[in-house]
Amino acid sequence: MSLWARAQQLPQESLQKVRAIYVDHFPIEVRHCLATWIENRIWTQEPEEQQRFFVEELVQEIHTHAELMVSPEMFVTKMKLIEAAKQFRMHYSHAPHELYTFMRRCLALEMEVIQTAMGTPYIQPQTERKYSELITGLQTVRQKVNMASEEIRSLQANIESFSLQYHECLKNKGHINYLQQSGPMTNDRRELEACLRVQIEDMERKLNALVAQINQSQMELVDHMKENITNLRQLQSQVLDEELIKWKREQQLSGNGVPMQSNLNSIQEWCELLAELIWSTRQQVCNVGRINSKTIVELRQPHLAEMLDDMSKQVTSLLSTLVTSTFVIEKQPPQVMKTNTRFTATVRLLVGGQLNVHMTPPRVTVVIISEQQAQLLLKSDVSGGRGKQPQECGDILNNSGCMEYQPTCRQLSVSFRNMQLRKIKRAEKKGTESVMDEKLTLLFQSEFNVGGGELVFQVWTLSLPVVVIVHGNQEPHGWATVTWDNAFSPPGRVPFAVPDKVTWGQLAETLRIKFCSATGGDLSEDNLRFLAEKIFSSHVDRTSLPLTALELNNMSVSWTQFCKDALPDRNFTFWEWFYMVVKVTRDYLRTLWCDRLIMGFIQKKQAEEMLSKCPPGTFLLRFSDSELGGITIAWTGEGNEVFSLQPFTSRDLMLRSLADRILDLAQLQFLYPNVAKDDVFSKYYTKPENEMLKNGYVKPVLVTTLPPYMSASPAYAHSPDSHRNTPSVHSSYFSASTPAQTESSFMESELFEQIRAFDHEEFDDFDFYGGNAAMK
Repeated sequence: MSLWARAQQLPQESLQKVRAIYVDHFPIEVRHCLATWIENRIWTQEPEEQQRFFVEELVQEIHTHAELMVSPEMFVTKMKLIEAAKQFRMHYSHAPHELYTFMRRCLALEMEVIQTAMGTPYIQPQTERKYSELITGLQTVRQKVNMASEEIRSLQANIESFSLQYHECLKNKGHINYLQQSGPMTNDRRELEACLRVQIEDMERKLNALVAQINQSQMELVDHMKENITNLRQLQSQVLDEELIKWKREQQLSGNGVPMQSNLNSIQEWCELLAELIWSTRQQVCNVGRINSKTIVELRQPHLAEMLDDMSKQVTSLLSTLVTSTFVIEKQPPQVMKTNTRFTATVRLLVGGQLNVHMTPPRVTVVIISEQQAQLLLKSDVSGGRGKQPQECGDILNNSGCMEYQPTCRQLSVSFRNMQLRKIKRAEKKGTESVMDEKLTLLFQSEFNVGGGELVFQVWTLSLPVVVIVHGNQEPHGWATVTWDNAFSPPGRVPFAVPDKVTWGQLAETLRIKFCSATGGDLSEDNLRFLAEKIFSSHVDRTSLPLTALELNNMSVSWTQFCKDALPDRNFTFWEWFYMVVKVTRDYLRTLWCDRLIMGFIQKKQAEEMLSKCPPGTFLLRFSDSELGGITIAWTGEGNEVFSLQPFTSRDLMLRSLADRILDLAQLQFLYPNVAKDDVFSKYYTKPENEMLKNGYVKPVLVTTLPPYMSASPAYAHSPDSHRNTPSVHSSYFSASTPAQTESSFMESELFEQIRAFDHEEFDDFDFYGGNAAMK
């Protein structure tokens, strides 16, 4: 957290002390609006030589922020900022170090107030320190670039002065020649010639000194520009190869639910500053080259033209890398993409505003290409050749758009809001590959003109890999491919290489994040061990799994175990089971899971062992092993016999919530281990509706009941499912006297039609929330 952000959280009394630090000649509005810039700019002590540009940079930054304040409510603040900039320039232009020192003292006093109020020392976070060092580096280069501009102006002035004196010297020499050739030498002529020779000697002495000074200035200037280019290369590498790559990786992981930490707007600010400095350096190199070409031969340094040409290539290469690397996909297209379904995406050029690219608005086109085409595209780009246009493998509607510049946020971007993939051309499959294993990508392409057409950059970028499906039943496997790729793709990979095996620890963390982001509730270590037992069940016996978490986390899990191999005695894979558990929890069980009312990940046998030791009526909720996306209720009956209710799926829970179903069943009394069910589930019960509908009818209610044999003694209870090793029961609806049936069959039943058609005026009162339809 920044220093100013901490200050704003202080109690009112301490906040007043902070306010008192800033007197009238440094308005608090400037501290607030430029908080990040001020702290980054002067966090580290700078030499006085570097401080001389502080006032101009501060004034420039103030005007930049003021220009963005276009709303009426910001008018007063805007006026105060403009007035402050005027005062700074008036009072401190001759002594910028005074303002710099004053600001450092203000920050130190702020820190003291915060430390006193918080009772702990303020320590700049590591990430902020890193960013502060980056900003400091950029500001240092900016100062050096400004110094180089001054050196160029001084060099040009010296060369112009040399040119005037040189021609004056030549003029005097010509005058002497004229005196010697125009007639006899009289005393006056001799005196004039002697005077001219003295002047010529003095001029030549000054010219020689000036030549030495110019030669030294030229070499120092070249060294300074080389140093600036080297520093810019290092800073650009830090921004592009570290921060931007980190942001792209975080964007990919966010597809699995990992929250993003990096801020693209901050990265844009750094890239814009880099673009400004690189462009200025390029102009300086060109200016020095132009000056050198126009000077007289005597002043030209050997090999200077070659050095300048080499520097020009280096700085142009830096600019090219910056422009092509900052063409990014701000909002990725969906990674599981269904044909004939609308989707969106947004691309952005981070340096577009700084380089005035929007003056000639570039057009961006989108095509979908295969993994093989993406590899060929990357290979041709690395080798430096343009190569031929990649072959499309699908037809996308509305795949072209013009980039627009938003001055308020200084962003050049284009949003594709109505794209649609009409058809797809599949590659040939090998072995057990399916269409859901095939990874494609969207290719965004454009062409940018910089410097009024002086430079032209052809740019492209690839989206994260996408899986194209044509039917909803392909979605789970499509998400398996995407989830594995997002989680385990190595940095700098060839598109779209991903390891075939990972450790259980890596996969467990991915599953935990996926579950947590979808449901809002985390997975415990016991939950993760249960998942490990399930995924390893076809290869390792549960009892032989390592006892320690460290050993378990180091075990290898393959792609086929994850989403190809069916679980033992099942016709679905581990991922399909987990995916449907996440889906039913997200859609219908989120609040119950977050309140820890669902045990969920527990073996059926283990649940029976736990419940058999509890009083009758004790129950727990667990995810079904046999039904995809199913949740079952296991409870203890009379004689400590444990029963399991047929699992409820999304279709069941859409008709009646799980909490209401638990309320319906009087046999369920205590949530394991011994919590009264109403104490924890009552807030989730649906309130009874006592009013009739506007059409005069009473709305029927579906109620969960157990079949008749369950009301008899446990000796008569038999499992209707001969394949189960413990008693399981179906649930029936509305009446205990009716046989077990599904909601759909009940809606078609004669009883339901009778309820719909009854005349409410013939009844004095009707209990439509109880377990039976009956007159009171």
